[in-house]
Amino acid sequence: MSNLQFDPRLSRQIEAVYTTPDVIEQRRAVRYALALRPGDRVLDVGVGPGLLAAEMAEEIGPEGRICGIDISESMLAIAATRAQVPGGPVIELELAPATRLPFGPASFDVVVSTQVFEYVDDVAGALAEARRVLRPGGRVVLLDTDWESVVWRSRDGERMRRVLTAFEEHLSDPHLPRTLGETLEMAGFTVTHRQVVPMLNAGYDPWTYSVGLVDIIAAFVSGRSGVTPAEAEAWADDLRSFGRGYFFSLNRYLFVAVAL
Repeated sequence: MSNLQFDPRLSRQIEAVYTTPDVIEQRRAVRYALALRPGDRVLDVGVGPGLLAAEMAEEIGPEGRICGIDISESMLAIAATRAQVPGGPVIELELAPATRLPFGPASFDVVVSTQVFEYVDDVAGALAEARRVLRPGGRVVLLDTDWESVVWRSRDGERMRRVLTAFEEHLSDPHLPRTLGETLEMAGFTVTHRQVVPMLNAGYDPWTYSVGLVDIIAAFVSGRSGVTPAEAEAWADDLRSFGRGYFFSLNRYLFVAVAL
């Protein structure tokens, strides 16, 4: 389970990051893979600030159903501000973990989860729950990150390495995509699609995914794995100083699988 505490302050920071153009483009890739139809019943595992849920609600229309679960009350409070979607169903929100879904068997046509399973200790158990609540032939769409794919320009490569290593402590599995396909198959799914979804930020711009992460990372790593508060601050200042020479890249991996 994540060591990040999704309190109201952090939840608002995450919401801001999720409204940047590069994350909006990521959601577009996820929605394309979902291939939703009017009337679909959809469960969003780790609904977060509700941005994807609201976009999906518009696609499935008033006859569909959108449910979102999260373990953060702060995130659910933000998602609730997006629960009323013109032309779509009211988004149903519940406090629950991915490993104990509060729904009956075959309740959904689609389960989607973005950047969530890498935080889950029992991925096999979470996938078993997803399989249980899906109808036969229903599909799951998962997007997770391999954090070793980060390319982030720095003047101090050793400090960057230690900061990123410390930041990985907020995850249960920072390299989940490497094994996710096999785990899906073992859970009773057939993987039908795999795709790299890259994030690329070139040039320093506060309205990008990676720059939005800088303060979050600096606060988390301070005092962890030998990273002092002064080093965390120097790391952040170094990144901000690059201007047009700033460079960040990260790979996320999207999986689509069908329940047998």
